Amino acid sequence: MCEKISSCFTIEQRQELFALLQQEHPNPKSELNYKNNFELLCAVMLSAQATDKSVNKATPQLFAKAPDAASMAALGEEGIAPYIKQIGLWRSKARNLAQTAYILQKDYQGQVPGEYKLLVKLPGVGSKTAKVVLNVGFNLPYIAVDTHIFRVCKRTGLCPYKTLKEVEKNLPDLVPQEFLQNAHHYLLLHGRYVCKARNPSCETCLINGLCKKLFD
Repeated sequence: MCEKISSCFTIEQRQELFALLQQEHPNPKSELNYKNNFELLCAVMLSAQATDKSVNKATPQLFAKAPDAASMAALGEEGIAPYIKQIGLWRSKARNLAQTAYILQKDYQGQVPGEYKLLVKLPGVGSKTAKVVLNVGFNLPYIAVDTHIFRVCKRTGLCPYKTLKEVEKNLPDLVPQEFLQNAHHYLLLHGRYVCKARNPSCETCLINGLCKKLFD
């Protein structure tokens, strides 16, 4: 076991691991559908404790009606709700979308701010959501640690801390600089499709030779 250290991998092994993940997904991108940073922010907010697939089913009609902060704020909580009822926690998400849209329109000329400290002040926007928006929408080297990334980091030994918060704090320093921009998606997509919670595809995994296989 690799306990109480930042990583089970050497610098060279981390370099190799991310090179292999890059090979697996050479041009990674978000699987949420959006046309601008406002739609991206809304989609990521809706994806909390929900699948990208369920969000993508709901957002086309919502965004057709409210593609920007002004129209979303005008729609309001009650107007948003019918579009997202198939998504978990839809009541609170409708309220957060309406309130966030109002604040963006009032304080930021309808634009999504590109600063972490400003994003996390918005209703319904936590650290993970803010980092996804900054990484995907603003091309900044943030890593938003979700359950998939947390699982890959622990299981492989890349960043084997016991809590998501610890992984979020320590992971960026373990990623070679050249891979930092896309590290979020490399790890996320690997966890979603290969290093799954149940029945991981170890036999076809590109990083199987490096993985420490620290299963819970």
